[in-house]
Amino acid sequence: MISIIIPVYNQSIKLSKCLASIEKQTYDNFEIIIVNDKSTHRLNWVIEKYKRVFGVRLEVLHNLTNHGAPYTRNKGFRKSRGEFVIFCDADVEMKENMLEALYAEIQKHPDISYVYSSHKFGFKKFEKLEFSEERLRTMPFIHTTALIRRKDFPEKGFDESLKRLQDWDLWLTMLEAEHKGVWINQLLFSVESGGTMSGWIPSFFYKFFPFFPSVYK
Repeated sequence: MISIIIPVYNQSIKLSKCLASIEKQTYDNFEIIIVNDKSTHRLNWVIEKYKRVFGVRLEVLHNLTNHGAPYTRNKGFRKSRGEFVIFCDADVEMKENMLEALYAEIQKHPDISYVYSSHKFGFKKFEKLEFSEERLRTMPFIHTTALIRRKDFPEKGFDESLKRLQDWDLWLTMLEAEHKGVWINQLLFSVESGGTMSGWIPSFFYKFFPFFPSVYK
């Protein structure tokens, strides 16, 4: 079974799109754990709608205070039961064959700890992501939304002290334990820009628009 862990803060419309894409998956042996990080917007209409769709396969947890992505993802992981886990932010929309493709690939590589794919972030395509230990030590290039073997996920989970680049820290932590990944050269999901859990800014912004609040931050 695959545990799909969705941290969410507000973004009810995006969450609805994310769950709609999961409903269309060709691989159906999964559970969904939504962790609501003390949203100020109403999520009930989305949750109730998809509880009717997924039934007992959907569970919802609530943080009493806003903790941020690392804590929220770890909380979802502790509740999950799958042999494999995938952290899927609410602004992610999966292609209908995504889970099937990732699962098939990881089954081919019993020595590999996780599988990740090409994807789109807004208008930008992230491709040519062949796994490289040297590259990973130099820069982040593997998205959080990857299929991970539960047994290889770090005991501490995501580092809850970090505000940014938590996914890079995760892959580096796993690399230290000799847990490596493999890339699928397929665009298997897209991320809608403007999310609260993940973000990306084109490189030319840093050169030409350093005064932008998001660049400064």
